[in-house]
Amino acid sequence: MNLPNFLTLSRIFAVPLLVVVLLTRVYNPAREVVGVSIYLATLIFLGASITDYFDGYLARKRQQVTTLGILLDPVADKLLTSSVFISLVELKWVPAWMVVIIVGREFAVSGLRSIASSQGFTIDASDLGKLKMAMQVVAITLIILRNVFPWLTWFSKAALWLVVIFALASAIQYFRKFWRKVDDRVKA
Repeated sequence: MNLPNFLTLSRIFAVPLLVVVLLTRVYNPAREVVGVSIYLATLIFLGASITDYFDGYLARKRQQVTTLGILLDPVADKLLTSSVFISLVELKWVPAWMVVIIVGREFAVSGLRSIASSQGFTIDASDLGKLKMAMQVVAITLIILRNVFPWLTWFSKAALWLVVIFALASAIQYFRKFWRKVDDRVKA
């Protein structure tokens, strides 16, 4: 166990806490998510999201890249963003169809990576995929905070649309990479 792996695991363990903070509405008789919960959810989410940057950075800098880290990092990312997006659907803060596209893309890319791995090759994260992840962090943060700061509503909607667009574009990019590598193997 090293620091990068600890950060990845902390991101995974933050997920249930974040979902509870978002979906438990015991402090308000109207059963609405109140300001304290909004701020706490935002802090937990941003804290967990920041570990995504630092776990990879520290692993490379300290030369502590491990198989566990390589396997857990994408799982932690998908678990964090998917669980929050599903919670936001439950709260009726985002349309379910958009979340189905976003989460569906995550399953599709994970499936492609699993197939690629079983065939002896890898599909590395693309810049577009990394941009999609960063956009997800921005969108989720804005969606949560717009409940305290209504002027963020337009920005949160625009950010969510960008996430959907980046999710679709990066999914296409992953499928192309996959087919190219499969085609290269068949030709060889």
